[in-house]
Amino acid sequence: MTAYEKARLEIGRVEDILKQHFGSSPAGVMPVEGGNLSSVFSFKYEGRGCIIKLSDMDGAYNTEGYVANLLTSQGIPFAKCLGQGKSGTLSYSISERIRGGNLIDCSDHEKQSQLPELIEILTRMNYAELGDTSGYGWIQPSGAGAYPSWREYITSFFAEDQSGTFWEGWHGLFQSTCLEKDVFEECYHRLLAYAKYNEPHRYFIHGDFQPWNILSDGRQITGIIDGNFAYGDFLIDLATLNGTLGELDVVQAYQDYQNREGIIIPDFHERLTGARYFKGLDALRFYAKMGWDDAYRQLRDELLQLPE
Repeated sequence: MTAYEKARLEIGRVEDILKQHFGSSPAGVMPVEGGNLSSVFSFKYEGRGCIIKLSDMDGAYNTEGYVANLLTSQGIPFAKCLGQGKSGTLSYSISERIRGGNLIDCSDHEKQSQLPELIEILTRMNYAELGDTSGYGWIQPSGAGAYPSWREYITSFFAEDQSGTFWEGWHGLFQSTCLEKDVFEECYHRLLAYAKYNEPHRYFIHGDFQPWNILSDGRQITGIIDGNFAYGDFLIDLATLNGTLGELDVVQAYQDYQNREGIIIPDFHERLTGARYFKGLDALRFYAKMGWDDAYRQLRDELLQLPE
């Protein structure tokens, strides 16, 4: 199995898609760096800064509109969805362009000064009111979760049969990449053992809450973008953020904030361990598929050192 390559598009093709969508031509279409699975471009339309993401994966942006409305209606600084559509085999999603750059590009001092605000935004997002919805796992365009329980979601997430998705045929990675079957199965059994602590909790999960999806002007957090949106234990997002901001102790900062706000999180350490196994296993197979062998080995060693 070869490493995944996202769709590569010329600016002219993107201009044609935008003209078809809006009925008139946009201005200043330019590629934007980033996005492992999407091709991203910025442009202006009627004086407004916008972003278009494009992907050849089926259903890539099915829930973007629902989630954007859910979060922005509750005052959470998430990018507003301005439109979606299809062009041939490509799906696309258009959103407002939030000022600022990726948090990952800020200096260590800037990251540290913004960490309290980041933890506050994360908490507000995780505690978003979900309305009359049910289910766990992937959020559907209707707002429902795709599975009746968290355990069914994670067993489906790592099942061998992933026909029609990004992970179709992923067991082939055991033969063709650095992905080690014995390591994966050991961590998967540990995940199932800890899942009992995560199962009772149903909240909004961003699903990819890391500093490439967090925007900043260097002084404050300006917005949140993208995500693999799901319902489940919100500590999934903390597990994703942990270790991505250099030497900053994200988990301690999170606990300090919860204590100040009087928020009690039962079984915190067990739930965070379960969340780290869940995100870690997904990252292991992703790094293997992308050919990022060094990142794979580092994460593998970290996971094997977690509690069994």
